[in-house]
Amino acid sequence: MDIPGRNATLAIVMGIAITNLKRTVAALAVIVTFSTTCTAQEADSRDEAALLEQLAQSTPEQAIGLDRQLQALWSQSGSASADLLLERGREALDDGDVEAALDHLTALTDHAPEFAEGWHVRASAFFGMERFGMAAADLEHALTLNPNNYEAIYGLGLIFEIVGEPEQAFEAYSRALAIHPHHEEVTNAVNRLKPQVEGKAL
Repeated sequence: MDIPGRNATLAIVMGIAITNLKRTVAALAVIVTFSTTCTAQEADSRDEAALLEQLAQSTPEQAIGLDRQLQALWSQSGSASADLLLERGREALDDGDVEAALDHLTALTDHAPEFAEGWHVRASAFFGMERFGMAAADLEHALTLNPNNYEAIYGLGLIFEIVGEPEQAFEAYSRALAIHPHHEEVTNAVNRLKPQVEGKAL
């Protein structure tokens, strides 16, 4: 695709993503408010709402374990075949074989379209191929299914930043940081963009 066509496609996709990010932010606000009505002691350790509440109030040391538990929880599809495709996709990404990863993860999203993590990880494959429009679309889909996934919100922020939308990137990073206040990469991104965004607001 020529550059004007590529930019036009990105503009369309990112416009859709920006609209849906605003919906995601609103949904997250409701979820976070609701989650404060239950205590961690009353909930099972695998309960997502309880883990998210603990994460929001955690120390940096506690956040490491809570993040690990949430990632494990979100990686369980309930289907052995889907879990295997996710594992193979991640292994291919770790090995740098992005094409193989994309094959496995596309099979996963076809097989289990309601499994948010499949879309999230496939977005990583598209991102690695610099197919940012496709990555943004997959992240949008993942966040529709799991609006609490701060890693997916962070990924969307990265794409916004790459395509020259610092305000939208900052909004995404800030939302991710509200969920996981000790996320190092997100913290760095917020600090990096804050002077630029606040300067434009003056």
